[in-house]
Parts: sequence; structure tokens; C-alpha cells
Amino acid sequence: MGDEQGLPAIDRLLAECRRDLERVPADRLAEEMERGALVVDTRPAFQRDRDGDLPGAVVVDRNVLEWRLDPTSPFRLPGVDPGRRVIVVCDQGYSSSLAAHTLRRLGLHDATDLEGGFQAWRALAG
Repeated sequence: MGDEQGLPAIDRLLAECRRDLERVPADRLAEEMERGALVVDTRPAFQRDRDGDLPGAVVVDRNVLEWRLDPTSPFRLPGVDPGRRVIVVCDQGYSSSLAAHTLRRLGLHDATDLEGGFQAWRALAG
């Protein structure tokens, strides 16, 4: 069910989440990593098995992402702090936008995601 423009609610939510994100194009991911960004791959195991790993990324299952990256959580990953750039990567760049928005609400004010997700990065990497 959509609004008066006929957009489904999820499309409106996605646009709202992306409004404050400075999304990273795939061709800038290596540069971001060199500058110290924490890249978090949330793709499920079957997608990583099918398409391969993202070198340098930390794998965190989507269902525990907020607990592992909340800077105030006792279950957070080492090296997670509110000032660190975090780039969330999913398969095509949709669920990562929703996740990055949530991480920003948890205090990671420089959280964002990878435009086009792993598939965009893979297309560039050859």
C-alpha cells in the first residue's frame, strides 16, 4: 500500500533513511578503508559463499548488527566508537541503508552504506 504518489511504504522509508547518509560509491571503498573506515559485511552466508568475501570487511550477521556496533553495548566489536566511520555493505545496497540509519540513531554519527552494495563493488573489482 503506497501514499498518494503510489510509492510503497518501504520506498518512502528507504528515501527517508538515505536523506542523511553520505553514501559511498563502490569506487571509493578502498580509499575509505585506507582512511580507517570499519567496513561491515551483513550479507548472509549463502551470498558470501556464492559471490565471495569482501576483503578487509568484518562480517556481522544482520540480526545482531545493532548489538555488535552500538558503542554503549557490552557486546560491541573491538574498535567501535562513535567517531569512527562505519560503512555497512549488503548485497545490493538496500538493507544496508536501513541499517546505517539505525546505527546513526545508536550514536555512530558517521555510519553510512555502500551504494549498490557488494554487487557494485564486485562489478568494479572484475
